[in-house]
Amino acid sequence: MRERRLEVVFSLAAVRDVEGLDDAEAVPLVKDIAAYLETRPIPIGKPRIKKLSGFAPPLYRLRSGEFRAYYRIRGGEVVILAVTRRKDSDKRLKRISEKRRRYRRS
Repeated sequence: MRERRLEVVFSLAAVRDVEGLDDAEAVPLVKDIAAYLETRPIPIGKPRIKKLSGFAPPLYRLRSGEFRAYYRIRGGEVVILAVTRRKDSDKRLKRISEKRRRYRRS
């Protein structure tokens, strides 16, 4: 039985993040995103994927070298919210959580 493939969609912020990288950095990152997130975006024995605590709806992280891709799963889509270097991850996570709170109020 074939696994159901999910569609990977990049948010505008994630597109800007990837476009800001050198080709040597972007190509392996995008290959990892396609390889891991199209078929099994939920962590099942894959140390590269982690469900982050304290986020509703759930937020996931994919590790790819020194980069981190943050995403959510919506229906049949995996939505990449941000791509950042490991050293900048804490700042970016804080912005993602603040954005979510801002949208929830309205």
